[in-house]
Amino acid sequence: MGRVRKVAFWRKKNKETDPETREEKKKVGLFRRFWKKVRNIDWKNPVTRWKLMFISLITLIVVGAGGYGVIAFTNSPTFCSSCHEMAPEYTTYKASAHNNISCVQCHIKPGAINMMTHKVKSLKEVYYHVTGVPEQIVQTEEEAISNENCLQCHTKNRLVTASGDLKVNHKGHIEKGIPCITCHAGVAHGKIAARGINTEEVRGRYTEETAQKVMEKKYMDPNMGTCIDCHDKVNKGEKPWKEVSYLVPPNPEEIDKKLEENKNTRSENAENLAKVHDKKTQDIILQAIGKEKKDVKVSMECETCHKKIKVPANHKVTSWNKAHGGTAVKELNQCMDCHQDSKWIKEIPKEDIISLLKKKGQESKAHKYTPNIAAAQEQSRINQFCSACHANRPPSHEKSNYWLIGHANKARTADEKEACFVCHDNKKPKDNPSSVKAPTDVYCEYCHRTGFKSAVKK
Repeated sequence: MGRVRKVAFWRKKNKETDPETREEKKKVGLFRRFWKKVRNIDWKNPVTRWKLMFISLITLIVVGAGGYGVIAFTNSPTFCSSCHEMAPEYTTYKASAHNNISCVQCHIKPGAINMMTHKVKSLKEVYYHVTGVPEQIVQTEEEAISNENCLQCHTKNRLVTASGDLKVNHKGHIEKGIPCITCHAGVAHGKIAARGINTEEVRGRYTEETAQKVMEKKYMDPNMGTCIDCHDKVNKGEKPWKEVSYLVPPNPEEIDKKLEENKNTRSENAENLAKVHDKKTQDIILQAIGKEKKDVKVSMECETCHKKIKVPANHKVTSWNKAHGGTAVKELNQCMDCHQDSKWIKEIPKEDIISLLKKKGQESKAHKYTPNIAAAQEQSRINQFCSACHANRPPSHEKSNYWLIGHANKARTADEKEACFVCHDNKKPKDNPSSVKAPTDVYCEYCHRTGFKSAVKK
């Protein structure tokens, strides 16, 4: 009998008649086998339900902890710095006063939903990193930093800046819907995108030392030109902050596209556009110094926003407009502290990172201004603040016939001639685009063909 059982145990199955063999032949899929086991579970058994709860709890903890860990890691500045294209942004952030907070505290609106939405949208950044890094990283309109982010740390109940100079009603601005970044766009990265110094070709040059040199105070602090431009638009009935494009730096690809489209534009059209821009800048300057008071809703005079910086006393005398030339020559460096075009306009000029770093190295040496009349004359021609007045014909020149034959008495000495050379050239100006053009095309040797005595060589 034992022999029979042994044969029965080891016997080979009949593949044609055995029902289990036929079932195996069908090769049931993994999902169907799993579903079959699930259906066969005795859910009424309390032990089974406790097992299910325990497994579910462990799974939830593992998935939750893993998800939180991933989010926490991707929120860290270390993660942002792991991509080489973010080197300019990361190093400038580390050199800023905001280096003690995480990137997401500024770049993602508060709230779990905003956090998860941003993570999904950020997948495109991973795609760009793998397939092709953009030439320049710029902030899009969708990514503009909101006031909600700033107000997590800062109060809006501030009327005077930390320096004690600027008077800014922060609460009044915020309640009108004016975003903080309208004025504070450079606080964390020094406006490197607008300056054009965060492109692919210079990313490898960014170190902690480089960032310290790049983060200049004039680019981190509010730009007076932005305030003036905004106030000028408000005086015209506009609300420029409503357009997000007003708040973020322009996309360089779009600029290049426009330049490509307009490359065939005639030079005279470009010259006309330059004149319109200069005229607009001069109008704003005249408004700011109180010479233009028509339809002014928001004053742009110095005392409106400044407590410490005021118009110097010698500027308020009646004869200042006609007699400030000598002071300009002696104190041109002080004049430029206020009268730089870059301080009065919103646009930020493009820079070259290599030249910038070289210049920074040279600035460490003490530089003392030496009175230089040629430098003062050049500024009077190229500086929009100066040319706002110098471009106008002086009252003494109005009667052309009389002035033509009688101006010799006003140009006898070398100093008097130098005053003439602020607006006029001695010789016929050369047709050179790089040369500084005089406000007028009338030059001395047009009439004085043989020259004249005591003339200063130009």
